Amino acid sequence: MNYTPDGTAVTKFSIAVSRKVKDAEETTWYNCTAWRNLAEMLSKHLKKGQMVFVQGDLNVRQYTTKDGRNGVSQDVTIDKVQFAGGKKEESSTNTSKSDAFDDSLGDLEDHPF
Repeated sequence: MNYTPDGTAVTKFSIAVSRKVKDAEETTWYNCTAWRNLAEMLSKHLKKGQMVFVQGDLNVRQYTTKDGRNGVSQDVTIDKVQFAGGKKEESSTNTSKSDAFDDSLGDLEDHPF
């Protein structure tokens, strides 16, 4: 966490969103920025590898690297965050993403909605 010259708290971090595409997994990275009280709370409680849901404004921008390659950056200014389960478990065995996620709701067919 850092502070702007006027004393406003700001926290920056990246999140990875993975999805299965055919027989492979594809990961997209998002640069996240939180401000003020949310920045302070995330700085204290968010740990590397922890699963979170974020909501905010998405800004997609294009840039050119020093060596002339074009790139795209996807930045999210967060206005809401929800912690979801613990850290992703590291294992030498092959476990699926659903096996590593602690689903505290249980089977959705058991719920009335």
